[in-house]
Amino acid sequence: MELKERVAELSDLLRRYQKAYYVDSRPLVSDLEYDKLFDELVRIENEHPELKSPDSPTARVGSDLTSDFPEVEHTIPVLSLDKAYSAQEILSWIVRAEKRMGEDLSFVIEEKIDGCSMVLYYEDGRLARGVTRGNGVVGNDVTGNIKTIPSIPLKLDGSESLAVRGEVYLPKEAFERINQTMDPPYANPRNLASGSIRRIHSSETAKIPLDIFCYEGFWEAERPFDDHIQILEELKRLGFRTNPHIGYFCKTKEEARRRLQKAGLEGVPGSFSDIPAYIEMKTKGRKDLPYEIDGLVVKINEISVRELFGYTGHHPRWAIAYKFEAPQAETVVEGIDVQVGRTGRITPVARVKATEVGGSTVSNITLHNQDYVNQLELAVGDTVEISKRGDVIPAVERVIEKNEAGNPTWEMPKECPCCHTPLVVRGAHHFCPNPLCPDQIRGRVEFFLGKDQMDIESFGPETAGVLIDKGVLKDIQDIYTIDYARTLSGTPGFGEKKIVSIVKAVEESKRQPFHRVLVSLGIPEIGKKAVELLVKDGLVSMDQLLELASKHDVDRLIGIKQMGPKTVKSLFDGLNDPANRVRIEALRAAGLQMEERMERNDVPQTMAGQVWCVTGSFVHFNPRSKAMEEVEKRGGRSVGSVSRKTTYLLVGTGGGSKEAVARSLGVKIVHEDEFIAMLGMGDEKAAGDQEKAQGTLF
Repeated sequence: MELKERVAELSDLLRRYQKAYYVDSRPLVSDLEYDKLFDELVRIENEHPELKSPDSPTARVGSDLTSDFPEVEHTIPVLSLDKAYSAQEILSWIVRAEKRMGEDLSFVIEEKIDGCSMVLYYEDGRLARGVTRGNGVVGNDVTGNIKTIPSIPLKLDGSESLAVRGEVYLPKEAFERINQTMDPPYANPRNLASGSIRRIHSSETAKIPLDIFCYEGFWEAERPFDDHIQILEELKRLGFRTNPHIGYFCKTKEEARRRLQKAGLEGVPGSFSDIPAYIEMKTKGRKDLPYEIDGLVVKINEISVRELFGYTGHHPRWAIAYKFEAPQAETVVEGIDVQVGRTGRITPVARVKATEVGGSTVSNITLHNQDYVNQLELAVGDTVEISKRGDVIPAVERVIEKNEAGNPTWEMPKECPCCHTPLVVRGAHHFCPNPLCPDQIRGRVEFFLGKDQMDIESFGPETAGVLIDKGVLKDIQDIYTIDYARTLSGTPGFGEKKIVSIVKAVEESKRQPFHRVLVSLGIPEIGKKAVELLVKDGLVSMDQLLELASKHDVDRLIGIKQMGPKTVKSLFDGLNDPANRVRIEALRAAGLQMEERMERNDVPQTMAGQVWCVTGSFVHFNPRSKAMEEVEKRGGRSVGSVSRKTTYLLVGTGGGSKEAVARSLGVKIVHEDEFIAMLGMGDEKAAGDQEKAQGTLF
């Protein structure tokens, strides 16, 4: 076979495999087989660059060439949306639209993805340009960066010329992982996604797992589409990733259901009377989505009506946005304190006048670092606007009014507030360099004791604080040498029974598996996932890791998938740290596990291929992560949020909005008794298995 033919064959195969994996969520081949074909195409194109086409699947990896972003004029209207802030406003808008037409209409409600608006221009079936929204008339050409997003087709089946509107976004889970490496961190996934789209090297953009939902298509040649549902159907057929979480509403629910089924689209059907309940469900359930949304978009479904309604200079008259307002409030900064973390990192915290925002009272807000404070030009006494980003994390958004006392922008102290050691600056952050700083000791000990680490029952932060104040707990290894009876006897709150339970819990913690011990050392970047990767690759003992760190054998770890250079450096730095070496040897001498016991798993793989999520609390699985451990032992996979890929949602007492989301997506709901039956165990066996699970791997 000639090279040109082989390139065409490889390109067609890889395009098909990419669409199956990234758009349809139905992989056709293993990662190994895909990588083999991809590497072959890369090799041929490197040796024969004249054979590489602009829509080659290898464009996904990006380039190290510097890019500029020229301005490009849009050929379609890229306007904003009119806004509504209540279900009643939406219903009133629908009534006005029907009254104007004098006939029954239907409406599509889509999630308003909180990302970066993008227009994809295709010419003769090939991606010609990716252009940001810009001012709605002119945007920036970011084609090289857009090509790195795997879910965007570079070539269509056919020679269609069209423009496609979509929203590029970064999933929440990826944002949390990547943002830990950012200094200072990004405020939200939208900002990181937008910044990534504008990287000057597309190879850098390729490292960020961006995704897209496409929601509108504009064909150059006239197409006989009657409604928006048909447009979504055609976009999906062409290989674009469309959001399955839509609502479709018309006069009757039955008619809406029939129309969705005919188009082969997922979604929630309903009549107009169902719209308020749908909006409420989406509002409550948005925190359980794997991506951020900041509202909903309501669109008239009929294309002929859209054409009749037309546009204003600002927005289409046939669509309106229902906005989720970020919970906001106004308050006053009464003081700024600093906290010392277990690594010595100093974090400023604003103490604000207690204010209700987003359903809870906020009085403390993290300010990250000095650069963050400088950006706000924040001073004590300033009146500020605060919000809850993602409805969870309080943040200072801006200064509304400067203080009347003339206080200048706040500055970090020169010394550690706890031990008075002069602070040092590393990157964007200040650190206390004294490892014996009491606040650092407290942080290390509390982390070590935590539920996701050594999980020492009866030994909480208050007990740790008492022992630190008594001067007997100076580092984590002291937990195993303290004479608790002598030290705590006579101390208020520590009776004989309490002391016995502490001693028992400390002794039992020595049986915790090695992977928990390694995580509990608190080495930056080395959490549960990183340790899981190490153990699964055969690095099952502390001695193996210490030897690699001593030799600085980076190559041994870089070969592990998902183990990046920064993680490897952090692990080696942590293991080579003299203080950590002392801790490790002291813990070894105390009898803690320094090697993973790889127990054979004889449990039938009855849940292989299943994806489980959990919400609420349970009688037999406390904490509820124990239930997911049972799933994983049986070959299943656990996830943190419900999506269309989820097979089952395990629901306990006091579950949140995940159940509503699951029902809207048709995900099977399972309760505890049914779950125990699926595991093939009775109540007593379920409880017994949980005790054994303490010693199993992950």
